[in-house]
Amino acid sequence: MAQEFIIKSADIEDKINQLLPSQGGFQAGVDFSASTMVIPIVDLTETAEGSSLREDLQKAFSLNSTTAFQVNAATTTIINTTGTFRIFGTAFIGASSSAAVCTISVTDGTTTKVLYTAKGITSSQVQARQEQFDFLVKLEAGDSVVAISSSSIFELNGVTRQIADLAGNLVNP
Repeated sequence: MAQEFIIKSADIEDKINQLLPSQGGFQAGVDFSASTMVIPIVDLTETAEGSSLREDLQKAFSLNSTTAFQVNAATTTIINTTGTFRIFGTAFIGASSSAAVCTISVTDGTTTKVLYTAKGITSSQVQARQEQFDFLVKLEAGDSVVAISSSSIFELNGVTRQIADLAGNLVNP
């Protein structure tokens, strides 16, 4: 048989008032009680939020959820739909005696903001290198993500994956 006991704690009362304002909070003359009875709790948060996958599984890659890109001596639009996207990959920067550059930018057609830059160093002693990038970007209507490689010895290789739509609803793989 379960035992019942009364809890008197200002901290718990404040938390109840904060979390349950529609219940009128902690009323004067009402005691907060506890029981030694074990009551199982089932967390339905993910399903209630519209996702039936755990967060780590929701971010998985699949054949249909990813789009690969490779940009070499060109300017390429890699995303032009609304939503939140993960963009990741590598930039290969070859040995060069010119100041070449690779960039990934977000633009609305008027304003451009650089999200990632890999620059070459002008020197005959420079060795080729490879850099990794991995970031999230949210695109509104009219926005797009553009990748630029200014030289044939500079190459961006990567993948995009939509994580959520514009309203923030998660996109499953």
